[in-house]
Amino acid sequence: MHLTAQEERVLAGEEGPGRAKAMQLLVALGDIYGAERLIPIASAQVSGASFKTIGDAGIKFLEDFSEHAKVTVRTSLNPLGLDLRRWRAMGVDDDFHAKQGRIVSAYRALGVEPSYTCTPYLAGNRPRRGQHLAWAESSATVFANSYLGARTNREGGPSALAAAIIGKTAEYGLHMDGNRRPKVKIEFEEVPEGLVPLAGYLVGKIAGKRVPYIGGISMTPDQHKSFGAAMAATGAVSMYLLSSPDTRKRTDVSEVEECVHVPLSELNECAEELKGDDAWDLVAIGCPHCSEAEIRAMARFLKDKKPRDECDVWFCTSRAVYGRCPKELTVLRRFGKVLCDTCMVVSPIEKMYRRTASDSGKAMVYLPSLGRQSASFRPTRALLEAISR
Repeated sequence: MHLTAQEERVLAGEEGPGRAKAMQLLVALGDIYGAERLIPIASAQVSGASFKTIGDAGIKFLEDFSEHAKVTVRTSLNPLGLDLRRWRAMGVDDDFHAKQGRIVSAYRALGVEPSYTCTPYLAGNRPRRGQHLAWAESSATVFANSYLGARTNREGGPSALAAAIIGKTAEYGLHMDGNRRPKVKIEFEEVPEGLVPLAGYLVGKIAGKRVPYIGGISMTPDQHKSFGAAMAATGAVSMYLLSSPDTRKRTDVSEVEECVHVPLSELNECAEELKGDDAWDLVAIGCPHCSEAEIRAMARFLKDKKPRDECDVWFCTSRAVYGRCPKELTVLRRFGKVLCDTCMVVSPIEKMYRRTASDSGKAMVYLPSLGRQSASFRPTRALLEAISR
């Protein structure tokens, strides 16, 4: 990989050991993936923020890095393992809280924004079409590539942090035109509104590592958010193209190698497989974090209803969205906890619950594994009906 003279100086340690370490990581990745150069990025988004996912070794890595480096571009951070203000109400213990605090302090020293959300594009870090990024959160990466038209690979936490420190990333993968062309065409017969996350769940399984070109479905921005999150959880690709009159004119489908038709019956079968049981300890909504529109819609539905109080309820959102919906949050708090900074996937949920229902296709992948839960999928409206009367 070709480095400029300035990049060579960074690699040689002339700008400090922290920047040298970050450059070494970027050069190693560039060599692995055959990149020819580094390119500037508009922003970074770093994962590896919850103590649950990075452990003691992750804390040491961050604390060592934070002594010698700072980020040089706008950098957002993924959800933590707890709500910084309501962690006791969540049931998080003192030891977890203390170690999570060390992670927060290390990222603060690095200059990372304390956004703690998987939806940075709803919290001020919204890239423009064509901008190059180094984002690590899988659902945010898909949304940036597919809906916003930015360009980013699905970074690991350390590589995203290294890119944030240098302000550049290696040019390979989805940064390049040739790798953004669809390889598989997937056509849905019909997608009911409540099953959009499961459509994404199936697309990830079908597409694998291939960029899919998808027809038979139209989505709102929030549905793009939930669709892409599920797709990224079951597949290894960070971009899809949606068929429309506009995209059909400008999408090169010459490399499509397979066409797949998904009947409604297959989507219904998926819903049945993920249905689980009706005995829940927790109903968790907000994976990815709820948008302002979603908060307002849920509050409208629940406004004149009463809570059933048969299980705990979490509504997870970013602190940015939280601050924009005070009246609506008053309604939601009657039914459960409105949490910021965290979610059901990266919190120590297994210490508090055993059976969790969610409207998230992504959560259906991670709740049984990372969260050790018996997971049940239900559309959002069905969950709201279940917690109210």
